Amino acid sequence: MKKLFSIATLITPNIPEAQVISGIIIESKDDMPRVAKQIGDEYGCAVLLKGGHSRDNADDLLYVNGDITWFESKRIDNPNTHGTGCTLSSAIAANLAKGFSLEMSIKLAKEYILSNLKLSHYQQFYNYLISKY
Repeated sequence: MKKLFSIATLITPNIPEAQVISGIIIESKDDMPRVAKQIGDEYGCAVLLKGGHSRDNADDLLYVNGDITWFESKRIDNPNTHGTGCTLSSAIAANLAKGFSLEMSIKLAKEYILSNLKLSHYQQFYNYLISKY
């Protein structure tokens, strides 16, 4: 992992993945900075620790060379979340390729994911209504 992570612009583990990589259990949002720092410092890479597996919110933490930035967002109650982590990573990569900074790439990618989760939720509700009437 060290060789691969050290050449990456960013790694994007979710909470369970970060626990495996770091060997540290994440019990709350307060644990996320320590875990991201441990991973970033050990592997020499920027880390976006994704908080989508938390119960309260979908706050993500970016750790780059000792600096921490939070990307806060509400958790959207939607069963259609499978693959959102991969989509987020791909959207970040696309934004980086467009020339956006890392922070702006993450912000835009999160907005993209959130808007699609909201749209998916409304589409599901619409389909339910149509099937009933």
